[in-house]
Amino acid sequence: MPRFKEADARIFKNVFVCRKCKTKIRADPQKVRLGKVKCRKCGSRSLRPKHKVFKGV
Repeated sequence: MPRFKEADARIFKNVFVCRKCKTKIRADPQKVRLGKVKCRKCGSRSLRPKHKVFKGV
């Protein structure tokens, strides 16, 4: 099954996941690297990019 770049951009672009509570947050990557973005749910500043795992057949 092909992956469409429009769908990848919608699902993965600027999306980060909190390492503590696993909440998804859409934010500017540069601000995340500088530590200016924090989780809305738990207040943590440790975020990681969303994993791009292919769940195909």
